[in-house]
Amino acid sequence: MPDEFRALELLSRTPYGRVSASQRALPFTTIARHVVTGGRLLLRLHRGYGYHRALDGSVVSYQADNLAGGESETWTVQFTGTARVLHPEPADRDAFGRTPALADGEPFDPVFLHIEPVFAKVHTLTDVPVFRYASSG
Repeated sequence: MPDEFRALELLSRTPYGRVSASQRALPFTTIARHVVTGGRLLLRLHRGYGYHRALDGSVVSYQADNLAGGESETWTVQFTGTARVLHPEPADRDAFGRTPALADGEPFDPVFLHIEPVFAKVHTLTDVPVFRYASSG
């Protein structure tokens, strides 16, 4: 699957993305730290949100991009597949780096997931004009 390999390569360039699923038939999206290791996509999020319970065993969408990067090519990656709670090996855990101190004012308690992709999609825009926000002052 060529898009899957390209998607993993691009994801290795940015540390955070968004994972989306549904909980009691209502959609939700939350931030997650990701790493690409051994050709796999691993996620770390805050256990205190409780989202890992809805994500485990569910079909999810994971999206990351370089929208703030100022690169000549703007890209976005979407992985869709089944998420599973994972107890990573120490080397995989270390690949995530330091955990945040707080999540919504509470101590960050990490939980890890793996996404087994059903499909991956990469979209790119080239020669994107620089967008500047107007000053409010």
